[in-house]
Amino acid sequence: MISIQLLLLIVLGLVAIWFGWRVFMTSSMVRSALSLMASMIAIGGLFLVMEAEFLGVLQIMMMGTEMSIMAIFMMMYMMDPGGLGEMDMSHQKNLSITGAVIISLLIGGATLIIDWGPIAVNIPGPHEQNRLLGLEILERSMMIFETAGFTILTGMIAAIAVALSVKNKRN
Repeated sequence: MISIQLLLLIVLGLVAIWFGWRVFMTSSMVRSALSLMASMIAIGGLFLVMEAEFLGVLQIMMMGTEMSIMAIFMMMYMMDPGGLGEMDMSHQKNLSITGAVIISLLIGGATLIIDWGPIAVNIPGPHEQNRLLGLEILERSMMIFETAGFTILTGMIAAIAVALSVKNKRN
């Protein structure tokens, strides 16, 4: 008998693949962004089904917000955001298909050849996993996260400073 968890994994995996494929099959940048958002949300659902709640919620929040903002900016700045004109979202189709098939075969072969070691017998529950993740972030990886946050903040301030027009007021 197939479990509900396995069924949800299969369904959400197929949804993610379907919408990932739809990203390249539409002639509209907005529909492409929304398809990418749906694919990323399905991946967040995969995390949730696998009881990695922190990663699932983080994936859904980040990608939902990111893709929504991207779609809004595309509508504002693109000449044809609705895709009513002739536009092809894929480039170098034969090379892309060949590369995708070769890399998929390599990855698939690697997953079958690699010795993954023994299956984990004792897996902590979701709450304990979140606690351990928090300890990891706050102990060993704290400097990396602080540096990344400071760098992102500096970049945002620099982008705003460059975008502001300087007005020289002399009376």
